[in-house]
Amino acid sequence: MFGFGKKKKELVGLDIGSSSVKAVKLKRKGEGYELENLGLETFDPDTVVDGAIMNAPEVSRRINAIFSENKISTKNVATSVSGHSVIVKRITVAAATEEEVANAIPYEAQQYIPFDMADVNMSYQVLGPAPTGNGLDVMLVAVKREKIQNYTTVLSVAGKAPLVVDIDAFAVQNAFEVNYEPPPDLMVALLNVGASIMNINIVRGGVPLFTRDVSVGGNQFTDTLQKELDLSFEDAEKLKQGHEVANVSPDAKAPHLRSVSEILLLEVQKTFDFFRQTTSTENIQHIYVAGGTAKLEGLADLLKADFNVPVEVLNPFQKISYNPSKFDPNYIDDIAPRMTVAVGLALRSFDTP
Repeated sequence: MFGFGKKKKELVGLDIGSSSVKAVKLKRKGEGYELENLGLETFDPDTVVDGAIMNAPEVSRRINAIFSENKISTKNVATSVSGHSVIVKRITVAAATEEEVANAIPYEAQQYIPFDMADVNMSYQVLGPAPTGNGLDVMLVAVKREKIQNYTTVLSVAGKAPLVVDIDAFAVQNAFEVNYEPPPDLMVALLNVGASIMNINIVRGGVPLFTRDVSVGGNQFTDTLQKELDLSFEDAEKLKQGHEVANVSPDAKAPHLRSVSEILLLEVQKTFDFFRQTTSTENIQHIYVAGGTAKLEGLADLLKADFNVPVEVLNPFQKISYNPSKFDPNYIDDIAPRMTVAVGLALRSFDTP
């Protein structure tokens, strides 16, 4: 989305989330891709809060640890951002050519971006002719410069070169399209449920139709378990992830997980309703869930029951091969949903310059 300097071919996809940093390196294999390298380092709870890096030295240290422990020599990275500092808006611009769009965007953007234009980095993509009337459909993206600097500074301190800054929701879409090759008429909702933020992206035919970030995620499940069952953070995390915790019966967590799941479902419902009212009356046909909370007990079933459509945990390695003697298949399967953004970012290596 935002390129810094001339794009090199080799990039490591580096996803700096609220609970961990994930790195993925891919290489071409025939017509497809192969996993070359992968790493994951978890953070203490206050290291990254709601997508803002609070402890920059610690994040830089963990990034260095991933690269050294996994022998990743490439210094060029693609990373991504999400949250309230990110605006993604599909707009119609009264223009007939790409050149006219370029001239019109600075003026058009002011209507949609609630920040001072001097304080944002902006990018856009022409999607095609507007569905009604004249003009062109354009995907407009703006991110506060401060947010981008927050991430690029940490990377620079870690000795890495941030060549691409993408948007989390678009990275998930990238991973989804490579792995699932959806038919062009299928309308899907991609939910990326991280530790503190859920990205919702409604997509059809490779085009993001509606994108929204919501401040709800895995941390709320942990916080609720911690408070309601009087647990430490570590034990609440373990319980959330399906592990046993001493003196806590397996049934004790169910009502608390469900209560938070219902908050999450309500936000998804509000997003779908708003999308239908403002963009398209058509129904979403399939939901894919990614992120560290994707495998939470009962979440997929609740989504399925609520929206009456197929719901699937997104596997970003479904069509990416890997050497089972180098990467443990059980480990890959376990962490797959958490690696979706990093895989989508790693695929930026193969963009046509």
